[in-house]
Amino acid sequence: MTPRIKICMGSSCFQRGSKSNLEFIEAWLQMHRCAAAVELVGSRCEDACRKGPNMEINGRPYHGVNLEILADLMEQHFGKCQVNS
Repeated sequence: MTPRIKICMGSSCFQRGSKSNLEFIEAWLQMHRCAAAVELVGSRCEDACRKGPNMEINGRPYHGVNLEILADLMEQHFGKCQVNS
């Protein structure tokens, strides 16, 4: 199964930082040579607007994601592109 990151790009999450999160994820995947191994998709709304920015990694939801949390999540789930997480 291909690892998957789904990031909410709905207006509330976008306003709270999902654009910066997306840019970070894209750069991180490129830097670690993982872009081809990880499916990155967007969604319009995850129905958790008050908890945003929201995202999922391999079906597990994460709320209130900022760049500091995101760096840890990427390292935890993908490490040096060990995509079997």
